[in-house]
Amino acid sequence: MTVLVDDPVWPAHGRLWAHLVSDSDLDELHALAAAAGIPRRAFDRDHYDVPADALPRLLAVGAQHVGGKELTRRLIASGLRVRARERH
Repeated sequence: MTVLVDDPVWPAHGRLWAHLVSDSDLDELHALAAAAGIPRRAFDRDHYDVPADALPRLLAVGAQHVGGKELTRRLIASGLRVRARERH
């Protein structure tokens, strides 16, 4: 079981944002996010949106840094992915 974080390349609200996902277990994802001080309101069905300044905290508590394509590939393989058409 691994929690993954990609590069903060998504601009919003004057900051850059990354995605935090689990490759197997949402409980693991929520626990690691909480340990890094990421609020639950940042969770969006299958991932957390995390600001760039949170990356050092996330890595310190055990998140693995990967590229965006790898993060997406592993999220889909986990079966946890929520597709855009399923989000409404």
